[in-house]
Amino acid sequence: MGFTQTRCAPSHVCQVSGALMQYQLLRDLAIIFAGSLLVILVFHRLKLPALPGFIVAGVLLGPNALGLVSDVHQVESLAEVGVILLLFTIGIEFSLSRLREMGRQVVIGGGAQVLLTVGLGAALAVGLGLAWPVAVLLGFLVALSSTAIVLKGLADKGEIDTPHGRLATGVLIFQDLCVVPMMLVLPYLAGGAPSCPAP
Repeated sequence: MGFTQTRCAPSHVCQVSGALMQYQLLRDLAIIFAGSLLVILVFHRLKLPALPGFIVAGVLLGPNALGLVSDVHQVESLAEVGVILLLFTIGIEFSLSRLREMGRQVVIGGGAQVLLTVGLGAALAVGLGLAWPVAVLLGFLVALSSTAIVLKGLADKGEIDTPHGRLATGVLIFQDLCVVPMMLVLPYLAGGAPSCPAP
């Protein structure tokens, strides 16, 4: 009898702990949906786009402001799934023939945008007195955009099939392809950055 109770107790504790985690996650999602709805309504009244409203809602509900969301890591995991589904939904509208037609725009438009932006950003940073590795890193950061946000905005306005929409999509695809080479260059930039002298 006692042996059975000792084996059941950890299982019961695990079930209670799992139920509490699920309750906290549902509570956080309810707070996020309610807060986002209020912020989006305000943005709609001000005739502002909805996407920045979600960012403002995240700032307000997050741990650095009101702190109403208790488990940020689980919400981040769900947010990654949401971004994946968003990009998948947008990708459904594309075809292989259309992607082949966009090849020139991806290479020429995306390459020009990334190279010019990295060069100008790095030159400006060097002009402000920063070391060249830090300047190149800042150029990398300035050159990249949020694919999900831009494509969502274009899709909401029905502008993905327009000339500027296709050009923007090509540039975004090239930026995404450049992320891996940029990540590979980062260790070399860190090695070339001047180290702070020891006290």
